[in-house]
Amino acid sequence: MTDATGPVRGDVPRVLADAAALAAGVGREGERGAVWRLTEHERHLDANVIALPPGERIERHEGPAEDVLWHVLAGSGTLETDGEPVELRAGAIVWLPRGSRRQVTAGAGGLRYLSVHRRKGGLQVGRPAER
Repeated sequence: MTDATGPVRGDVPRVLADAAALAAGVGREGERGAVWRLTEHERHLDANVIALPPGERIERHEGPAEDVLWHVLAGSGTLETDGEPVELRAGAIVWLPRGSRRQVTAGAGGLRYLSVHRRKGGLQVGRPAER
């Protein structure tokens, strides 16, 4: 966001991570789950890099109430959906419609992907009438 004097609240484009370095860690022993997260305070997106060791999976679940975009950074795997299985490979960009059911299994070399979606609201205390 800008005003007549320039950027406000520190909202300036900048590099946040090195995707090549994040991809290079594919199959690294012991790394599982989010290995990088978008942490900027004033944001409308959530993003993270997910690492799955060889052969491991994220069990079947219903996705969030918003669309999700994945960019496979390294490795391979399979995305099981209510439709045909989707083969995942480095470079693939995958759209997961809101609420879609999915299970992900990493290939023999592991899997790393960037996941991006709209930021969910934080937890709020109290009943809705009190907010």
